[in-house]
Formats: sequence, C-alpha cells, structure tokens
Amino acid sequence: MATSVLAEAPEGSGLKPIPGDAGLPFVGQTLATLRDPIGIAHKRYEKYGPVSWGKILGRRMVALQGPEAAEAVLVNRDKAFANGPAWSFFIGPFFYRGIMLLDFDEHLHHRRIMQQAFTRDRLRGYQQAMGSGIGSGLEAWQPGPFKVLPHMKQLTLDLATDVFMGVELDRKEADRINRAFVDAVRAGLAIVRYPVPGLRWSNGLKARKVLEEFFYRHLPAKRANGGEDLFSALCEAETDDGHRFSDEDVVNHMIFVLMAAHDTSTITMTTMLYYLAKNPEWQEKVRGESLALGKPVLEFEDLDTLISLDLVMKESLRLVAPVPGLPRHTVKDTSILGYHVPAGTTVTVSPNVNHHLAEYWPDPDRFDPDRFAKHRREDKVHQYAWEPFGGGVHKCIGLHFAGMQIKSVMHQLLLRYRWSVPADYEWPLDMSTLPVPKDGLPVTLERI
Repeated sequence: MATSVLAEAPEGSGLKPIPGDAGLPFVGQTLATLRDPIGIAHKRYEKYGPVSWGKILGRRMVALQGPEAAEAVLVNRDKAFANGPAWSFFIGPFFYRGIMLLDFDEHLHHRRIMQQAFTRDRLRGYQQAMGSGIGSGLEAWQPGPFKVLPHMKQLTLDLATDVFMGVELDRKEADRINRAFVDAVRAGLAIVRYPVPGLRWSNGLKARKVLEEFFYRHLPAKRANGGEDLFSALCEAETDDGHRFSDEDVVNHMIFVLMAAHDTSTITMTTMLYYLAKNPEWQEKVRGESLALGKPVLEFEDLDTLISLDLVMKESLRLVAPVPGLPRHTVKDTSILGYHVPAGTTVTVSPNVNHHLAEYWPDPDRFDPDRFAKHRREDKVHQYAWEPFGGGVHKCIGLHFAGMQIKSVMHQLLLRYRWSVPADYEWPLDMSTLPVPKDGLPVTLERI
C-alpha cells in the first residue's frame, strides 16, 4: 500500500508527520487486524516504527507501539488525550457513562466516590462473600471432557451477581443477563455500526436496555436496605464533602463495572488454565503452594503468599491482555515521540502488542512466569512495558479486586482438579472483540 502521512506537521515545529496507509479499499485494515492484531502490528512496526496510522472501522486511527508511546498517552501530562470520545465510538451506546468513559474533573469526581466501594475493608468483605460461591460453582464441574470458557464465564457471572449485586438469580435470569453482557461487548467492534436487526450493533442496543431494566428494578431495595455487595456500596458511597451518586450514576457504573469484572477475570483465568495445561510442571508447582497453605478457602491475608500463582497470573496477563487496546481521542494538537498528532485523532495503545515486543521481552511468545520473579523482573525494563490494567488516572479501579478474585478461584480449583490438553494442542484465539478461545478451550478434567 502507498505510504502517506496523517497530517503535515506545523512549519517550524520540528515534529514529524505520522506515516501510514489506508489499506484495502472500503475495509482498510479492519479485517486483517481483527484476524491477527499482533501479527499486523508487528508488520506495521517494522515498516513505519512506533507511531503509524491506518484505517480501521471506517476511521483513520493511529497505532502506538512500545512502552514510551504508551507512557506518553496514559500519563497524559498535558491533558491532550480523552477517554470518552474514543471509547464512546466503540462501546458508548452500550456502556454509557461508565467510569472509563469519563474524563478530567468529572472522571476524578466519580472515581473519588467509586473508590469507597474498593477500600481494603470492602475488598475483605467481597472475598469473604465469594468463598462459598466459588466452592459450590466448582463442585458442579464434571470430570472428563470439559470446555473451560463457558463454565468459567458462568462461574464469574454467578460470583458477580452474588458479590457485586447481592441478588439471587435463577438460571434463566442469569443466562439472560450473561447473554446481554456478551452482546454488549461484541457490539463494540461491529463492522456494521447501525441497528440492523440481528447484527451485532442492534443486539448490543437491546442488551443495554435489558441491563438498565435489571438494575433499575433492584435499585430501590439497595437504596433502602444497603448490604455488603458492590451495588449497595455504590448506593452508599459518599466523599468527605458529601457527594453521592445519582440513581442514573449507580446504574451506569454497575453495568460497566460488572462487564469489566466479568469478562476480564474470565479471560485471565481461562488463559491461566490453558498455559497450566500446556505446562503441567507449573500446574503442579502452583498446586503445591495451595496445598501447603492448608486452607480450603483463600483468606484475605493469604493473597500475597501464593507466589507462583501470582507469577502465573502476571505472565498470563502479559501473553493475553484481556483488554487488548486502549483508545484515546486528542482534544488538542499534541505530539508523541516527536510525531505531530492533530486534534480530533483517535490513537490506540495496545497492551497485547507491547507485551510481545522482543526488544523488551526475551522470547516474548514463550510462557515463562519466572520473568516476573524477583531475580529477573523483566517487567522493570520500563514502567509501561507491562500494562494490562492501563495506567495514569484511568488505571483500572478494580485491579486489586481482580487479583483477589482470580487467586481465590484458582486456589480452590487447584485443590479440586487437574486438567490437561493433548501435547500438540494450540488454542485458536479469537481476537475479534476480547480475546477468547474459539473452541471454548477443551480440556480433560480430573478430580483430585
């Protein structure tokens, strides 16, 4: 494809124009990127360097590669990059006014209130609440041929409805809510971005209505009675100067947080099971630590004691970042690594790509949890070499909850089951929305 520039740099600025190309007629690089985002990114990196533009989903977008570019955008020192306009293009109609879609003073205001739902005491309560739910959910798993992804999705949704929402759902209602979250997430990367019946965008809009109706129906009881769940915490949260969330705020944040917690935890644990099946020596190592702990249910004080499990979790987050791209929109002219970026540009930091750059990660495609061990700490090569939770003021507010939930589930799972895959099995990873195995990750499950 013919190389051109996104926009000429201002005369005398000393900045370079961003190189790139539009790709194929009409579709640009959309289909190629959805099929193989890491491979396409590496080719663009070799051809254009760390900053380049391409046409995706009908828009010119700037791809940023490497931790230096990630730092410039995520730290956002001159407040040139906004989340809302960028994320709204992808998921705005479905996750309207979630915390990730707010910016600057408004974002800070909402984040300060929401942090009351993620204090140490609240996290301790959430962990205590999920212990029995994890156990009952895992006990229902049947040894033999077993597909990990759908069962893990069901488990995380069941935990979310209990710990986050504090409501009991029958299986029909739980399946309906689960389907709504799936449809809302899938809609974000729809190629046809109009409500054509039966297609992703239309299904996503319907899903949003299902989720709104669900949370508004349960909201009055939460306001009146409170509780230990996240839903109640957001209803009760208040800053020192008396600011609280409106009903609309609570519903918007619940829809977004539940989606974020449900999907990202599912992806991370599914990835961990895949690599532990492919590397049984590591599976036995993390199981040995859980057995040595001598507790059937992980307690809050135990979270930092499962060292090997923590390494496996971090390496899994590196190999398959649950949120593969972090888009931003420039609200004024700015620069990145000496390139001129005009106002109104969509730029994207890609953790999944950055985590596979050989100049920062030796043998980047190999599963090697020890790269995060104290004697190596390959992630310390740059503050933004490892960025599964983003960074800056928009760093994931639920990252500590995520780690707590993942370790709690994996601890109980390791005590109950072994799992394996054929030696030649390689999972077919679907990257068209969030990264999940197309085949559901079939394993052989064995009760211990």
